[in-house]
Amino acid sequence: MPAGIPVATVAIDGAKNAAYLSCSILSIKYPEIAGKLEAYREKTRQELMKKSDELKRQKV
Repeated sequence: MPAGIPVATVAIDGAKNAAYLSCSILSIKYPEIAGKLEAYREKTRQELMKKSDELKRQKV
């Protein structure tokens, strides 16, 4: 798209990511959504770090 026309895209069958994108946009105005989204992201980050650590241990 040309400059000045922002586009947010998600994959076909990407309903979850579309919902997260929507929540990100709505969280600007609604602090309760912002808090829940931040908590979800932190939980996901911790789970991914745990999986990463497990994979690193398996390689050794």
